[in-house]
Amino acid sequence: MRHKKLKGKLGRTSSERSSLLANLSISLITHKKIETTYAKAKEVRKYIEKLVTTAKNNNLPAQRKILKEIKNRGASKILFEEISPKYLERNGGYTRIVKTGFRKGDAAPLAVIEFIE
Repeated sequence: MRHKKLKGKLGRTSSERSSLLANLSISLITHKKIETTYAKAKEVRKYIEKLVTTAKNNNLPAQRKILKEIKNRGASKILFEEISPKYLERNGGYTRIVKTGFRKGDAAPLAVIEFIE
């Protein structure tokens, strides 16, 4: 039974899922906007919002925690220097998901996830 289980499995094992979320969040941090399936966008939103909230502290333990999660120094630097300072006054809700239609091959619902300016 899946009562009170909030994490979507996305049809992957736990290691594949964590790699997928880390890679999607790296892409979102570097490009500020990505298009993916709606289910993945909802999962990435949960993941990236926790990262931005942690990055708002801007101290050494926060940097180590972010690097442990996403394993990309360039994206971590962008997160700490550009993205998190914009949201110091904001308590969550850093991203926006907009549905864009359906994928041609398998009719999967697509969405754009982006940072709110």
